[in-house]
Amino acid sequence: MEEEIKAEFEKNGFRLDEEEEILRKCLAFCINYKLSASDIVSSWDVYSLNRQLESTVQNAHMDTFLQQLQNEQKEALINEEPGLHLYSNDVAMILNDEPEYPKDDIHGTPIDRPRSYYTEPFDSTHKANGSVLSSGHSSQIVTPFGQRKNKFAVQSTLNGLPATENTKKEDDLETDDIIMRVQPSRRCSLQILSSQPESGSRFMYDRIEDKFNFLENRIMRHATALVASGLYEERMDPTVASQECVFAVGMICCEEEGHLKEKPILLPSSVKHSGGQRVRLDLQKLSQFSIFPGQVVGIEGLNPSGHCLIASKIIDYVPLSVRADENLPPTKKQAVDQELLLTHPSQMPSELSLIIAAGPYSATDNLMFEPLIELLAYARRKQPQLLMLLGPFIDSDHPKIKKGTVDRTFDEIFRLEILRLLQDYVEYMGSAARVVLVPSIRDAHHDFVFPQPAFDIHPPDLQHQITSLPNPGTFCANEVKSDRLYHDYNSSSFQVKIGCCTLDILKQLSGEEISRNSSGGTKHRLSTLGNHILSQRSFYPLYPPAEGTPLDLSIAPEALQISSVPDILILPSDLAHFVRVLSVKGRSEGEEQVKCICVNPGRLARGEGGGFFVELRYDGSPDSASASVIRI
Repeated sequence: MEEEIKAEFEKNGFRLDEEEEILRKCLAFCINYKLSASDIVSSWDVYSLNRQLESTVQNAHMDTFLQQLQNEQKEALINEEPGLHLYSNDVAMILNDEPEYPKDDIHGTPIDRPRSYYTEPFDSTHKANGSVLSSGHSSQIVTPFGQRKNKFAVQSTLNGLPATENTKKEDDLETDDIIMRVQPSRRCSLQILSSQPESGSRFMYDRIEDKFNFLENRIMRHATALVASGLYEERMDPTVASQECVFAVGMICCEEEGHLKEKPILLPSSVKHSGGQRVRLDLQKLSQFSIFPGQVVGIEGLNPSGHCLIASKIIDYVPLSVRADENLPPTKKQAVDQELLLTHPSQMPSELSLIIAAGPYSATDNLMFEPLIELLAYARRKQPQLLMLLGPFIDSDHPKIKKGTVDRTFDEIFRLEILRLLQDYVEYMGSAARVVLVPSIRDAHHDFVFPQPAFDIHPPDLQHQITSLPNPGTFCANEVKSDRLYHDYNSSSFQVKIGCCTLDILKQLSGEEISRNSSGGTKHRLSTLGNHILSQRSFYPLYPPAEGTPLDLSIAPEALQISSVPDILILPSDLAHFVRVLSVKGRSEGEEQVKCICVNPGRLARGEGGGFFVELRYDGSPDSASASVIRI
């Protein structure tokens, strides 16, 4: 039969690399799965089209080809008995006609998996229950996630992006056999701008001296910026009694334990100007304000007694005309792709397309990562230049993780499940595809500290395609190499600055903020929370930190600073998902407003069902961008 298989391959235009070994394996496949020579070659034809392989059949692809055959046999079994519910071990037993014993020679078991972090890529579609199988048809294996309805439904849009442009019918998404690749002309360069702690940092260095220096520097930077902007001549000691109007800069804090209340509020100023003393702050004369603990503000008012500063005006932002990072060490830039940085601006793509999603990536009733698999299937058809995935990936709050009922280490799950799927994705999409990962403090396999170092991942031959950022992190996409260190969004249309933080700062600020006469309902409130991040020039302006937040100001405190307003700010949160253009405070009258797209993609998995993600197209400025929030 080996000669028959060889003749069938040659008849269909294929050449065999290691002929004897390939024919031996193909013969075993035919015997095990009761296939004819034409069946095995037809299956290889589909496999090679999906992978866009050359006409030479290589022995290196035989193992992953076997997994495709197993998927086809699994689907055939299900089609014979539509009501049958099969688990992965059941399928292995039926296909191999062997009992469920952990033998080393059974394919697809954890024992058979190599322990190296990166192995030969495989067809990720075999992982999804209720998702897409290798043949392109929907699986009938039922999970609550697989039973959901209204897949890929648009929930909201920015700038009137038509729903028909962003979604396809589910059948259309699951019937394409040939995967299109991102064209090289649309390839984007990446340059990481963030400072970050070293890998392996732990929550153990949080010294009182470092906390004091961090808070003092924040107050001094804001004070210097307000004076340098020309708004005020000089800041004064707010604790000194005066019958004249004074201007002081300090940090909002609560006199009592618990949440901030309108009475009493204290304003500690810098050691340089007030010796670190605090003064009571009276906001009764203000018609409108929004404040929270840790917010650095400028206060104009009277302090006739020396014990209470009666505010008549509050400035809660840093003027945009002044750099907020002049006292910080210079940020190190890491070029992810040096070759593209040397590209002429006219050759760079003028539009940046992104798909943005935040974890968890698996439903709470299993660890099969079905939402992630379907997201990657969607991305393969949409072909974004950049796929941004924000943690948690191995969620420490997942029931199976909390109970310790998994049979592998957390790091093995991340590398053998998550990274394998991503490796398979970029190999399908070609060298122009880019994936950016950002960790979360909820990642069970990573350092529980904030700021948080990037994942230590170095996939072979894919290091320029799968990149990890620190948390929080900032990078430039489509940047051209130049002498400029800081990005002004309206300076060029081919450079996009993106900032992101996976800590749920929006939810934490929502629980600590107090305001007066705020209008606009929930939508306005979400915009206000996003504006607090930009106005304070900090990814985490809240102090003291919320309970359970491992904030360590001893390691890379500069990583929390936002040096200049990004074009896109990504802040995943449990609050309502949104995509909104924010007008950033800090411009003088008559100056053009600086704007930023603030994105909360929601969570990709919610309980046992699906959540949300965002598809965004940035074309030169936030006003011309379009986006959709999509339910998976």
